[in-house]
Amino acid sequence: MKIDQTLVSRLEHLARLELSDDEREGIRKDLNNILEMVEKMNELNTDDVEPLVYINEQSNVWREDEVKNQVDRTDALRNAPDKNEQFFKVPKMIK
Repeated sequence: MKIDQTLVSRLEHLARLELSDDEREGIRKDLNNILEMVEKMNELNTDDVEPLVYINEQSNVWREDEVKNQVDRTDALRNAPDKNEQFFKVPKMIK
């Protein structure tokens, strides 16, 4: 597949760009170079290569979800500048 000026113009319209003629020509050449590189990669023999699922062999070490060092509600609200019986009060941020 070769990239022509018609395809570049269509991409320009879809991306809402306004390109000069030099920029269009540069993009056309760059896209053609990318396609050539992909075609070269398709020539590689990958029959004996297993698909890569993960970069490394490590797995996540999960810990138990335990509550530790919990602060009592009254202690947490003790120094709050504005509060009610259960919650911190903060200024409204959305207008």
